[in-house]
Parts: sequence; C-alpha cells; structure tokens
Amino acid sequence: MKPLFIAGPCVIESAELLDIVATELCRIQEVTGAEVYFKASFDKANRTSIHSFRGPGLEKGLQMLADVKSKFGLPLLTDIHESYQAEAAGQVVDVLQIPAFLCRQTDLLVAAARTGRTVNIKKAQFLSGEDMRFPAEKCREAGAKEVWLTERGNMFGYNNLVVDFRNLPLMKPYADRIVMDCTHSVQRPGGAGGSTGGDRQFVPQMALAAKAFGADGYFVETHPNPTKALSDGPNMLYLSDLEALVKSLM
Repeated sequence: MKPLFIAGPCVIESAELLDIVATELCRIQEVTGAEVYFKASFDKANRTSIHSFRGPGLEKGLQMLADVKSKFGLPLLTDIHESYQAEAAGQVVDVLQIPAFLCRQTDLLVAAARTGRTVNIKKAQFLSGEDMRFPAEKCREAGAKEVWLTERGNMFGYNNLVVDFRNLPLMKPYADRIVMDCTHSVQRPGGAGGSTGGDRQFVPQMALAAKAFGADGYFVETHPNPTKALSDGPNMLYLSDLEALVKSLM
C-alpha cells in the first residue's frame, strides 16, 4: 500500500489559498505517485483565544471545499466538532476527522460513522495508543466505512508535546490506517501568549521517525507563507518544502 498524505492549510482562509495549495498538491501527486487528500477546516472551534480566527463556518466552508473537489479532483478531509455537522460534511468530504480532545465523545463519533464516510480519529493528548481501541470500536459498530487513527503526541500541561512513537504500532490492530500528524505533534499548545506556538523545523524528523515505526500515512498542514497564516502558523510546513518531504517518505 502506498503511503497516504493528508495535506492542506489548517483553516480555510480564502478561496485563493485553497486553490494555491490544491494546485501544488496535484503537482506533487503527479510527480511522486503519492495518494493525497486535501485537508482544511471550515471552523476551528478549539482556538486558544476567543479572538482567534475560526474560519468561514459550516455552510460557506463546505461549499469552498466542494469547489476544490470539483476543480482539482482531490479527495477531501475536514474536521467536525459538533454532531450536527456530520451529515452536511459527509455529503461533501471523503473523510471526517475527529479532533483529539473530542475523541471520546460518543455522539460525535457515532454521527460521523453513520454518514458511511471514513472516520479519522486523532488520538487524544491524554490517552495511550491502547486506549484508542474504544473510539475505533464505537465508529465501527456505528457503520464507518473505514477507521483511521492518528498520533499527535501527548501533553502534560506545560505548553509542549511529547511523541511516543510506540503508539503507532500499538494502534495498528484497531485501525485500517495509522497516520502520523507531523505538524500538530511539534506544537507548543497555548505557548505563544494567547496562541499556540510550534517548532516546524522538526516536522521532517517526526515524519521519518513515524515511517520507521510503520506509519501508513502522514498528516502535514502546509501553507505558502506560514508566518502569515491565521491558525497554527508556527508548526505548519512551508508549501515549497512539501515535495521534498513527500519524496523522502515514498
């Protein structure tokens, strides 16, 4: 099985940004033969500050994602935070993603699974790899097409994350694919004075270590100019650096 790449901006900022990123993802897919999913969030409900940019919202955001699919033909992934969002999002995207802090929310998991779409569950920052058996079982029993599990590090309340790569093989028995979140795992949550910081220079090393531990896929948020991004800029990879990373992992 070819490695899977989930890539795109953290949040939908504009149609222009989506087109720029999708164009480059299509080019990378063409030159590398990689399997690429386009990722962007219509709403970031878990920002550090109430004043942080959240995105265009459900209706407008899903229309913008549908436009990407129509123009570029890339399969789509987006995250949902509320059960009521699942049905509408499932009509547009191929993979519904459950944010890490919400991975134990039964109603959210079941609503996502009942769409019949693939469900990608981020491992909570407070859970072990073995604990992810139970969110996966909830989705399978509720009818998910496939269940993917994504590692993104553990947090101990000190504005940093620690990645235990043993979680990748430990989660493998419970999922159709195991994904490494290479960009959120280098976050410094809430560590930038009201926003989240990060160390993007370690993204390639996170990906290569995950490959050694048997990852099936890689989640990489990317932006043409992360320093100007409206969400998660410090840990996003420069779009111009993405091709080299994909080639190193293929």
